[in-house]
Amino acid sequence: MAKQRLRTPLTDHDIKQLEAGERLLLSGEIFTARDAACQRLVRLLAAGTDLPIKLAGATIYFTGPSPARPGQITGSIGPTTSGRMDPYTPQLFAAGLKAIIGKGPLAREVVHTIAAHHAIYLAAIGGAGALIARSVREAAVVAYPELGPEAIRRLVVEDLPLIVAVDPLGNDLYAIGRKHYLAQHYQETGEK
Repeated sequence: MAKQRLRTPLTDHDIKQLEAGERLLLSGEIFTARDAACQRLVRLLAAGTDLPIKLAGATIYFTGPSPARPGQITGSIGPTTSGRMDPYTPQLFAAGLKAIIGKGPLAREVVHTIAAHHAIYLAAIGGAGALIARSVREAAVVAYPELGPEAIRRLVVEDLPLIVAVDPLGNDLYAIGRKHYLAQHYQETGEK
């Protein structure tokens, strides 16, 4: 199966044909944020205050990169468990966020929010942080430097390999995978 290629900022048109399980290569500007930064963004939204980044069409990668070695743009930059950001992502999608990148399942409420806002959840491969770092062309802290690795960074990526985990219709690869596994397990074992 050929991989789709997408460039940020993302639009409804860019993602409307994507399906859960599809592989793609993402290029362009993305932002990093984890728990503390997402919480701050949501507080600013609730207060009606300007954000340090523009969310319209944006992609946030849930990661806290390790320090770069001399000559590197970034250190290992593997995904954080996305469910940790479940309390914040609905508000971020409502403010225009188009995609999140991370790993692991999301709460049903967040999956419904993704579908309601015609957005997507992209999964990065856990344990492949050094490989993912090869796709990063630029990295700079743009907000909350006091958070260290959890500061918001602006990354420019080229051909970042990802998998559509939740598509714009709300099809959830993690739920689909569990269902297929259980069906096969029960078929093989005869359990009910």
